[in-house]
Amino acid sequence: MTLRLADEQAALLEAMARVDEVSVSEAIRVAIDAQLEARRADPDFQIRLHRLIEVNQRWLEQLAQ
Repeated sequence: MTLRLADEQAALLEAMARVDEVSVSEAIRVAIDAQLEARRADPDFQIRLHRLIEVNQRWLEQLAQ
């Protein structure tokens, strides 16, 4: 996977990782885990997620016929 960042974002991320004494990759993994956890706990996200699941389920069921 490739992640493209603006120069300023990359510099800030590298600085943050150095302060936390972790690799940039680890800092990114931690940030992604935090975002995933936050989204799972977000009621509005869960509503949109379940709507999408319902729509996709209908399409998949039509394909299966």
